[in-house]
Amino acid sequence: MLDIKFIRENPDLIRDAARKKRITFNVEKLLEVDKIRRERQIEIDALRAQLHATSDQIAQLEDKDAKERIIAEMRALKKDIGEKEKAYTEIMSDFERLMYEVPNIPDPSVPDGGSDADNQEIRTVGVKPEFSFEPKSNIDILHELDLADFERGALVGGFRGFFLKNDAVLLTMGIWQFVFKHLVEKGYQPHTAPVLVREESFLGTGYFPQGREDVYKTQDDTYLIGTSEVSIMGMFRDQIFDEKDLPIKIVAFSPCFRREIGAHGKDTKGLYRVHEFMKVEQIILGPADHMESVKFHEELQKNGEEIMQLLGLAYRVVVNCGGDLGLGQVKKYDIEAWLPARRAYGETHSTSYFHDFQTRRLGIKYRNSEGVVRFAHSLNATAIATPRILMSILEQNQQEDGSVKIPKVLVPYVGKTEIKKP
Repeated sequence: MLDIKFIRENPDLIRDAARKKRITFNVEKLLEVDKIRRERQIEIDALRAQLHATSDQIAQLEDKDAKERIIAEMRALKKDIGEKEKAYTEIMSDFERLMYEVPNIPDPSVPDGGSDADNQEIRTVGVKPEFSFEPKSNIDILHELDLADFERGALVGGFRGFFLKNDAVLLTMGIWQFVFKHLVEKGYQPHTAPVLVREESFLGTGYFPQGREDVYKTQDDTYLIGTSEVSIMGMFRDQIFDEKDLPIKIVAFSPCFRREIGAHGKDTKGLYRVHEFMKVEQIILGPADHMESVKFHEELQKNGEEIMQLLGLAYRVVVNCGGDLGLGQVKKYDIEAWLPARRAYGETHSTSYFHDFQTRRLGIKYRNSEGVVRFAHSLNATAIATPRILMSILEQNQQEDGSVKIPKVLVPYVGKTEIKKP
């Protein structure tokens, strides 16, 4: 959410943000509703002041007829105030709805474009493995090494359901432990996060109202998260920190759920677009300083790339175009791992910053050294998401005999150097 004063003073920036993000938003409608809202508030305040003055006048009157006449005027005035307050409530509802739809302003460095096809490559890292044989897909590897059961997964869990088995489970749990160890040693506070979350946290982080169709809702009016960012940011709701306590850096683990409504027909097999997955997320709350946010954004991105490099994976980094940004993101990077069987890259990580878009919605503030209270800045990034990362690990480390080498950093957690055919 942006400051309404900023929106009034910079409507052209809002128009351009909506254009760049390919979001339909009518800033003129918001400003019109805002004008009516303020006019009605002024009118109601004036009537309340009149009512208060009339009430004081009654106390000083001794004439009974005069009192009854003024009391009748007060009743009419109260009725008028009640009707105007009802109309004000209706216009406030429109105002709040529109405010939740205002897009954040993308950084000038964000490239123009309509979809992820327009994201711009920044760099490639690592050496793509070369094979003396036709590389197998991760789906074939999982099947041949008895590491997953998609047929039974679909039977039990429905479309896109899956079971991981045997060494794939050890490998996955090893990945979580390795990533947590890496980030905790960097000073990130470890957390687990609630999976069931109230609507306020989805509104606060900017996933609602636009993203409702991609989120699972329970019969208790709670929602299943698609990232622990939602839970962790909700944890800080309505808090005021001291500036000396910033930045707050967290690494959080949670199961995650996404309906993948916008992905019908895409990656329907395997581990790429599953409805249920596990993710380790990085979250930072920092001061309201653009250059500090840029610095933390690069730090989070570096953490993700370090993890990929320690896993020995070839990948590339792209900067996301405007059409591939969410409502609240100022700028985002994606890491995409090389998938030999596809001869293409697939997204594994995203790193974003928001300025005060989320914290203004959630009321997360800090008090600086001068005693001034400001909204904090927020950032988040994938540390690792499973099972998706298994795709590139299996494909990039496959051997001609059908076995898969385990990345060196994961050997202590898995207890072996390779996965062989059973």
